[in-house]
Amino acid sequence: MPSPGRRPQSLSSSRSWWVQLKRRSRYIYLKFIRLRGHPKELARGLAAGVFSGMFPLFGLQTIMGIAIAIRIKGNPLMAAAGTWISNPLTYLPIYAFNYRLGSWILGRPVVNLFTDVESMKAWLETGADVGVALMLGSLVMGAIFGTATYFVGLPLIQRARRRYRQFKHSES
Repeated sequence: MPSPGRRPQSLSSSRSWWVQLKRRSRYIYLKFIRLRGHPKELARGLAAGVFSGMFPLFGLQTIMGIAIAIRIKGNPLMAAAGTWISNPLTYLPIYAFNYRLGSWILGRPVVNLFTDVESMKAWLETGADVGVALMLGSLVMGAIFGTATYFVGLPLIQRARRRYRQFKHSES
């Protein structure tokens, strides 16, 4: 006998994965809409997370994003979510671009990474130079994308809140 509040396994497994994905997405959307805080606070948190997500500090991005969000009076949960801009699918393009940008700003030649054994050896020998260029590029791109995220995210958050309020009032 199934427990109260739980659906029988056969009904649950008969749903298509698409319906389940749509339900999960709707659930996440509603959780996002119901986040406490002023839209500016939420947008600041998201921007702090995107800024932090541009740095190659695996494992520290979320901590950095939350710390920045707290400092600028942003929402820490939105900051944690914003760091997801960098993930295993986006690491390589983001960090390669950041490195190239940092090298260009510093006026240094770009080390072509891993094209052959010699370039890999040169890259390892110039680790500090690569690290400085990468961090500088990450700082610049983080500032650009973080700022853009705030100015794009704020009206989107405000619109989503208005739509949720209208939906909620129409149910009453």
